[in-house]
Amino acid sequence: MYNVVIDTNILVSALRSDMGASYLFISQLPSQKFQISLSVPLYIEYQDVLTRKEHLTGASTKEEILAFLRYLCKIANRQKIFYLWRPWLKDPKDDMVLELAVASNSQFIITYNLKDFSNIQKFGIKAITPKDFLHRIKEV
Repeated sequence: MYNVVIDTNILVSALRSDMGASYLFISQLPSQKFQISLSVPLYIEYQDVLTRKEHLTGASTKEEILAFLRYLCKIANRQKIFYLWRPWLKDPKDDMVLELAVASNSQFIITYNLKDFSNIQKFGIKAITPKDFLHRIKEV
């Protein structure tokens, strides 16, 4: 079983369309093939970003989004962060994702921003798109 961390852009993409790899990836939850990890700071970011006015397109209400995030909390490996690797990446919010991946012994960060995570191999972690990850677990 793989341990993974989901970058916020994956949830935004899945929220906007049920036609892409992000939605297919999220619809696999919970999975026997991978476990997602979540920290309090990343959960707060998910809440902040997904409930912004520009993401409330009418397909999902704020209450539905918050219910989904509570569901993620229920099925996720909740990980405390004891050591900060900052600054390692250009964006402090990306550092937060990396720190969670390191603390949870995750093999993958699922993201569309591959270049933002270009130097994380040192930690034994690979940034990968949802489509490539689904191919890896043979769900596409």
